[in-house]
Parts: sequence; C-alpha cells; structure tokens
Amino acid sequence: MKNLFLAGTLGLLIVSCSKKENTTEVASSDAAPVSAPAQSNLSGDQIMETLDCSGCHSVNERMIGPSYQEIAAKYSDKDIELLASKIIEGGSGVWGGVPMAAHPQVSKEDAKKMVEYILSQKK
Repeated sequence: MKNLFLAGTLGLLIVSCSKKENTTEVASSDAAPVSAPAQSNLSGDQIMETLDCSGCHSVNERMIGPSYQEIAAKYSDKDIELLASKIIEGGSGVWGGVPMAAHPQVSKEDAKKMVEYILSQKK
C-alpha cells in the first residue's frame, strides 16, 4: 500500500511539475525541423513565473525541491551552464529522489537568466 501511494504521488508530481503546451503533431515525413525555443525579453524571475517552478520551489523554503537559497548556497557562477542544462533537460538525485521535470520549451539563454536569478538569492 505504501509503495502504491508513493508511486501515485510521484506520478502526480511529475504531471503537476511539468507545463504542457498544446502542440499539433505532423504526420508527414517531410515536416519542417523543430526550431530552438525562442528567447524571451523577460528577467529570470519573470520567466520562472510563467513556468511551473513555484509548484516545487520557493525562495527560502524547501518544498518538493530545494529552495532557491539552498541552490545558491551549493552552486556558483561557474555552474550556470550546468544548471541551465538541468532546467531544460530535467534532473534527479542531487536533492533527493523526486526528479525535476524537463522544460524543453525554455531556451538556453532564458535558462541562464533563471539560474542567475536563483544564484542571486545567496544569503
């Protein structure tokens, strides 16, 4: 029963921690290649507000995932590329067993803005 509960909870978290966008599938084999995500003119914290980040993270309190302050304490500016990739590709194992959902709709530049905002939360 406990395993069933954990599996259900994990499934719910994965679904609730990923923002789905409406897309249409193209059945043709000569479809145009998928383009890279568009960069926004928003700041890092504004980008995060448009996504599902607040469902798992907050500035100063651990929720499902670590707080931004915890992340900022663990990482530095030399980790911006690594963390931006984790935002886009998702990740697991660093902060516990709950995986972070991938956000492939976020451009590398926007992910870097998000990381810069997170790192600015150092105490």
